[in-house]
Amino acid sequence: MLACLAAAAAAVLYTPVWRWARGLVTIAHEGGHALMAVLVRRRLTGIRLHADTSGLTFSRGKPTGFGAAMTLVAGYTAPAALGLGAAALIGAGRIVVLLWVTLALLVVMLVFIRNWYGALALIVTGAGVFAATWYGNAIVQTVAAYLGAWLLLLGSVKPVLELGSRRRRRRHGAGQSDADQLAGITAMPAGGWVFLFAVATIAAALWGTYLLLPADEWFAAA
Repeated sequence: MLACLAAAAAAVLYTPVWRWARGLVTIAHEGGHALMAVLVRRRLTGIRLHADTSGLTFSRGKPTGFGAAMTLVAGYTAPAALGLGAAALIGAGRIVVLLWVTLALLVVMLVFIRNWYGALALIVTGAGVFAATWYGNAIVQTVAAYLGAWLLLLGSVKPVLELGSRRRRRRHGAGQSDADQLAGITAMPAGGWVFLFAVATIAAALWGTYLLLPADEWFAAA
């Protein structure tokens, strides 16, 4: 468990590795937009994943209102929510269930991918999850589950901090980030949305880590 935590932390903190690991966070980010769009009854039309780890999710519906806002909110919070859900399943001993659910979500997402790089990214990720699930022993499955959960939990925080840093460097001008778009359709400024994203992702990372490394069990063992 500690080795997986250290590996995930290194992947997030070490820039050359983060450029690759962030692709997994982007998959979760765009998947969050897509899932929320469906839940609020918008028409999901496509998802694009790019080699620079950016992504786009397209849906049709009212450009303002609750549905549009929730679809935007789901992006930066989705990796943290998925990581927290993964931690809960791991804590309940449902590691194989977690891997199969992950694979199913990747397959569904693949249906809506609209570019070749995005399809390749999902196929490679899905192949890795399938290999761990179908061919891996219990140790391989456990490592894959813990590593994936911690990558999502820790990796969900860094893009939000980067978003806040970019906004501080830009004294003027809104951009096209989720926070900027939310500011355009709600009463809260973009900085407020960045703050809420940061609180949500940090809280999820702490809670998820507690589930994966329950302190009461460590104290009881001591």
